[in-house]
Amino acid sequence: MVLWVVTLWVLTAIAPRYPRDWLLENLLVFASCGLLALTYRRFAFSNLSYGLFTVFLSLHLVGAHYTYAEVPLGFWLQHALGLARNHYDRIVHCAFGLLLAYPLRELLLRGGGLRRSWSYGMTVVTVAGLSCGYEVIEAIAAMLVEPQLGVAYLGTQGDMWDAQKDSLLAIVGAAFAMLCVRFSSLKECP
Repeated sequence: MVLWVVTLWVLTAIAPRYPRDWLLENLLVFASCGLLALTYRRFAFSNLSYGLFTVFLSLHLVGAHYTYAEVPLGFWLQHALGLARNHYDRIVHCAFGLLLAYPLRELLLRGGGLRRSWSYGMTVVTVAGLSCGYEVIEAIAAMLVEPQLGVAYLGTQGDMWDAQKDSLLAIVGAAFAMLCVRFSSLKECP
């Protein structure tokens, strides 16, 4: 999994559409991977969780390479479904909740000592907080680091409710993931 993420990171580092945007977007990848590496001996996630991290980081790296508003897959979906905008960013926000809810629940159960019955709701609430917090930090960072890059970095595509819709999709993704875990054999896992 590490080899895949590093390989994809190197490939997406080659001629990104907006190099400064790519660097700004990848600060989270560096921080996330660094944190996972530093804490591995004290808290190792399950293989499923590492697989989910890998899928999410892969989606993010592709989005950072093109900028989320200009990912070719999003344009293909836009044309195929007759949509008004490129929805790749919305897919990734939903994937944030869908793919990261399970590892987050694992962390809350094993690292935080949370009771199983509380873990489903707390996971969704935590994803909501992380997603909404990210939207605020993203807007502040875009304006402070490079105001001209703000539109490309934020990728609102003219939608004044973009941040709220993105957060809602993350929450829906997390809620769906927790419903799947609750009613499957995965609930017996970490």
